[in-house]
Amino acid sequence: MKSGWLRSSLIYIIILVAVVILLYQFFPLTPKPTEIGLDEAITKSQNGEIAALVVDNGELLITTTTGDEMKTTVGYLTLVELQELGLNLQGVDYEVKASGFDWGSLMIGFIPLILFGALLFFLFRSARGANNQAMSFGRSRARLFPASTPKVTFDDVAGVEEAKQELAEVVDFLKSREKFQSLGARIPKGMLLIGPPGTGKTLLARAVAGEAGVPFFSISGSEFVEMFVGVGASRVRDLFDQARRNTPCIIFIDEIDAVGRHRGAGLGGGHDEREQTLNQILVEMD
Repeated sequence: MKSGWLRSSLIYIIILVAVVILLYQFFPLTPKPTEIGLDEAITKSQNGEIAALVVDNGELLITTTTGDEMKTTVGYLTLVELQELGLNLQGVDYEVKASGFDWGSLMIGFIPLILFGALLFFLFRSARGANNQAMSFGRSRARLFPASTPKVTFDDVAGVEEAKQELAEVVDFLKSREKFQSLGARIPKGMLLIGPPGTGKTLLARAVAGEAGVPFFSISGSEFVEMFVGVGASRVRDLFDQARRNTPCIIFIDEIDAVGRHRGAGLGGGHDEREQTLNQILVEMD
């Protein structure tokens, strides 16, 4: 939230600075010198109307006795050559600036382009972030508890001794799969934990993962379904893809009844979003 606010503020600041610089270039605080021809400048010098002259990068900057600013282009002509053309320097303060590249003007001219490029960069970056967010819409929202996290074991679960005894077989399957498979045993695809809210079903599932030392994925059934068609099935596929990359592991779907109702009972029949999600879960479990 804070980074988004910072990014938006920075964009507005860049826009404001660019606008100020552009306004300054088109509407400078000090008026630009009036452009006149070289003949007119020579005539004014002969009439004693010029108080100061500055030769700078091929331009003759003129300050008249009345304080007006003027300029004319002289190209590569020197003051000596201008005097030969009739320029009168008597009683005039004149200065010849060393010719060179005006890096300052170049930088000032490039500042708006740099700011515009920075603005485009932030806009494209924001758009890319929005695209990534849209692309991640169909990804699983399951929370992964790696095997290295602090373990919950059967010792942390009390009051369900019978359930713990049955789940001990699942722990043995997860710890020694090869031994059971070599004997031709089929490892259970899943188990259903039934009970009122708050009786420790989630804790019991985490205890199985802790006893077996395997990663634990936890997600609620309501997190699969959205108003958009196909999102639930896509999240199911992504969840099981993550689980396959972390094999062996446990996927715990809390409140499975949010999607696990009787098939064909939805408002849309077989095309209901919940039904499509349930079908995808059954396909992945096969």
